[in-house]
Amino acid sequence: MVNSHPFIDQLQQNYSQVNHLICIGLDPDPQKIPKYYPQTMAGIFSFLVDVVDSSLGSCICYKPNISFFEALDISGLEMLKKLVSHIPKTHPVIIDAKRGDIGNTSKMQAKFIFDILGADATTLHPYMGEDSITPFLEYKDKYNFILGLTSNPGSETIEKLILRDTKHGEHVYDEVINQCGVWNKCYGNVGVVVGATQAELRQIRDRNSELLFLIPGVGAQGGRYQAVVAGVNSDQLAVINSSRSILYGSDEKITPDVIRQRVNKIISEM
Repeated sequence: MVNSHPFIDQLQQNYSQVNHLICIGLDPDPQKIPKYYPQTMAGIFSFLVDVVDSSLGSCICYKPNISFFEALDISGLEMLKKLVSHIPKTHPVIIDAKRGDIGNTSKMQAKFIFDILGADATTLHPYMGEDSITPFLEYKDKYNFILGLTSNPGSETIEKLILRDTKHGEHVYDEVINQCGVWNKCYGNVGVVVGATQAELRQIRDRNSELLFLIPGVGAQGGRYQAVVAGVNSDQLAVINSSRSILYGSDEKITPDVIRQRVNKIISEM
């Protein structure tokens, strides 16, 4: 194994059991949850618990997006903490928070994400530089995914800017990915976010064969699993996230059969 880290080791073990790389995004939207569940805090939590309990044999990890819980008020963050505690340690939790601020502030952000909420990994943006993410990287037993080339249309604005003078590639995202490689060699817990809808995925993969990619955007956003498995690293690992296509789609109770059908559909779509 090229990379050795508790987060990666657990992903490897789960991959060997399910034989795919699907991560399930836990993004509760009260307007979209099945009618089987009441649109109350208790109903939303029951829905999320059913998703987790029904999918432990159908995914390698989970990725709650913190904003969906923040939008539910303080009780939403309490729900997130309770949900993370409910997820078995066999399945790592990536809290998608996209943090990164001046060092002293980032230290508090890292404490909240890792110590208070209990995440195994998180997402960070790199645009304030190394001192803004170091407090996260210093949690050696935790993992961090740096935004490289995201799946949203706005990635054209900054991430795809062409640089006039650079040693590592033409674009801003090339520089970011190169720097992620440097940070990973130093700390051993750095990966990169690369959107599933980006045509540059294969090209980006060639920049560093070891970095672990978190690849959001499969399913409702238009990315296809069979296309983005090209994003696996030299450990044959990637974290391929799908949220809406697995969480929503019918008004029935969430069961293992429902989850398996939705995951299998995602995996088989060309």
